[in-house]
Amino acid sequence: MTQLDWWRGAAIYQVYVRSFADGDGDGTGDLTGVRAKLGYLAELGVDAIWFNPWYPSPMDDGGYDVSDYRDIEPAFGTLAEAEKLIEEAHTLGIRIIIDIVPNHCSDEHPWFAAALAAGPGSPERQRFWFRPGRGEHGELPPNDWQSRFGGPAWTRVTEPDGSPGEWFLHLYSSRQPDFNWTNPQVSEEFEDILRFWFNRGVDGFRIDVADGLVKADGLPDHPDPLVGPFPYSDLDGVHDIYRAWRRIADGYQDKRVFVGEMWLPDPERFAMYLRQDELHSAFNFDFLSCPWEADRLREVITATLAAHAPVNAPATWVLSNHDVTRHVTRYGRADTSFSFADRQHGAPTDPVLGTRRARAAALLTMALPGGVYIYQGEELGLPEVADLPDEVRQDPVFKRTAGTDIGRDGCRVPIPWSGEASPYGFSTAGIEPWLPQPAGWAAFTVEHQTGDQDSMLELYRRGLRLRREHPALGDGPMTWIAGLPADVLGFDRGHGFACVVNLSGGPVELPAHEEVLLTSGPLDGSALPPDTAAWLRG
Repeated sequence: MTQLDWWRGAAIYQVYVRSFADGDGDGTGDLTGVRAKLGYLAELGVDAIWFNPWYPSPMDDGGYDVSDYRDIEPAFGTLAEAEKLIEEAHTLGIRIIIDIVPNHCSDEHPWFAAALAAGPGSPERQRFWFRPGRGEHGELPPNDWQSRFGGPAWTRVTEPDGSPGEWFLHLYSSRQPDFNWTNPQVSEEFEDILRFWFNRGVDGFRIDVADGLVKADGLPDHPDPLVGPFPYSDLDGVHDIYRAWRRIADGYQDKRVFVGEMWLPDPERFAMYLRQDELHSAFNFDFLSCPWEADRLREVITATLAAHAPVNAPATWVLSNHDVTRHVTRYGRADTSFSFADRQHGAPTDPVLGTRRARAAALLTMALPGGVYIYQGEELGLPEVADLPDEVRQDPVFKRTAGTDIGRDGCRVPIPWSGEASPYGFSTAGIEPWLPQPAGWAAFTVEHQTGDQDSMLELYRRGLRLRREHPALGDGPMTWIAGLPADVLGFDRGHGFACVVNLSGGPVELPAHEEVLLTSGPLDGSALPPDTAAWLRG
């Protein structure tokens, strides 16, 4: 892998700034905290950091409601500090990817404030989806679309003269108005935003809701909001946007990249985003959602590689992120899959079993062809925090569903660094973090796990180090090993490297090899125990 195509096999660490490290002692994570931990990330062995949105925001949706795309949220720091962070990370050999949110902005964005003030029919409103309502007095939404956060996707505004007025579209929170990408001012604005950050050394963008920018002509009703195709997702026109973006990225001498977030059921449609003149890579949510079952995992891995091959794009492998239940908890359940339709709130989980499977899954993902994403805290084995008090929950999903969906706060609790009690080194002693940490997290701290060769942290450190050193790992070919039991996954990556994962109920003999490079748990003599992975040489 050359420096020019670094992204094809990179290990990328996701930083949710609010919950990573608090450098100024106010209970909220910030860029000062991240800068202080860059050495930790370099030692962990990652190639890049992906930052969730760090822009100014009222934080209605954790920063995905952006009020200014060319600055830093004051609670996180300053633009000058972000520039220093980029420089310091580059000095350590770590690249920087930041989120861009092109589908919607905050209702506090200057454009939306101007649209509200300007009134119906104004050019300012043409940057968004303002429409008159249906019904005798316009009292009904313009169509039947539903918000992905619950409830209608339309909110009625009060006009400058005080009268009930038009409705605006928001596929997410009512404080996140959707941009109208048929308006050339929108595309010009975002192309300028890309250049603004590329010129400050950012190496790439993760594109939020990458499939959702283009809406169907006429904004027609959708007869079944639970079944696609959706009139606001994966329309062909979105590809023209990314071709224009790719031309901008390719105009820089060193490689700048795009990573798409698309939850799409059709692998062929998914692969269209990864053509050579569009996005460089995209998140593999089929793998993330897959249950811990050998046949299902084999099927998803095979289908993923097959879909990426025609467009010569690398696959990505991810187990958790800021939107989903942490996989230590998922893997300890009877149903180990993930679905937004049913997050299995309150489902019993076995943390010992979940952790054993999570360790095996870590080696599986690191061994597969392509890139791997690590969500902050997964290298510490953090579980989902399911019992947060209702009064501290901040996710708009919780609010818009009246608590029937408790939302995503449980995977966003600040991570523990040191000590025996909250804030566990996340913030200054005695300071309460913005989301409360569980009382029993002392064993999960970086301090506690460092040097313990049986810890999750040291497993990740060894795995990522080997992944960097071994010529077989990262981007490249993969061949399934024939003749293994049905519930055992095994594949060969060339250069004498193989990975075997036992998902059966009993120990299995390892295939012929010269050396065991790494295992996710102790062997049973010469056999691989259940829910255990091994990396082999020869």
